[in-house]
Amino acid sequence: MPASLEGQLVVAISSRALFDFEEENTLFEAGDDHAYMALQQQRLDVPAKPGVAFSLVNKLLGFNSADRQRVEVVVLSRNDPISGMRVFRSAQHYGLDIQRGVFTRGQSPWRYLRPLKAQLFLSVNEDDVRSALAAGVAAARVFPLSARASSAHPFELRIAFDGDAVLFSDEAEQVYQREGLDAFQAHETARANTPLPPGPFKPVLEALHGLQREPSEAMRVRTALVTARSAPAHERAIRTLMDWQIEVDEAMFLGGLAKGEFLREFEPDFFFDDQVGHIHSAAAHVPSGHVSTGVTNEPVSR
Repeated sequence: MPASLEGQLVVAISSRALFDFEEENTLFEAGDDHAYMALQQQRLDVPAKPGVAFSLVNKLLGFNSADRQRVEVVVLSRNDPISGMRVFRSAQHYGLDIQRGVFTRGQSPWRYLRPLKAQLFLSVNEDDVRSALAAGVAAARVFPLSARASSAHPFELRIAFDGDAVLFSDEAEQVYQREGLDAFQAHETARANTPLPPGPFKPVLEALHGLQREPSEAMRVRTALVTARSAPAHERAIRTLMDWQIEVDEAMFLGGLAKGEFLREFEPDFFFDDQVGHIHSAAAHVPSGHVSTGVTNEPVSR
């Protein structure tokens, strides 16, 4: 009988999101993949340094036990198979139980998300992230120069989400972009009792909520909604979560304030937002990823 990933939170991640391959990547970006492969082969026995999403992956795997597999992490990478050997060896060095990987040597790997039934994809490549989002998979472009996660909460997975275009659809954001703040506030106040349609990351929050309801002996979950909304538009966001029967532990309604310093205090293992400006603010303090979907990420027409 073939193996199955049913019932698990499946996270696909690129090698550069998991490990710090920035030095090696300069050769790859230069188009010299043979030199890149040779360098990786020379360093097979040298564990790569942890990358931006390392803490997230390490803690997610902490929900597994000898008798129950709740999270599956799969490396999904444009790397070549030789470089994949170093990825697996590095994972083994750090005690990461990662057994599956797909390496496509420069080709886009996102199409393998479907047979994996992945709920989340993290990559440094923007085209791959956009393709995954278009295929209905929650995905984010990891900023490799983001700050690394705090070590202050070793037994608690902390994740922060923006609201509109991330947890929720960008319905309200479209009103804001088209008509301004006053129209946005009026739109959301009038629809306070009408749940927002789900955004791409609702399934991820649902899966985390499932882990939260049944915490492992080794790991807990703490989530935060970090949004530019303010009163009275906050109410629709809260009521939407209530309608979904999903709880978040913290909610920050910042009314346009920069998010970075608030996230620094929350100390997430990862933060997801659809606006590059918010990501730049956050990345100075915490691991961050750009969700390139919604009206704010549409090409500007000339």
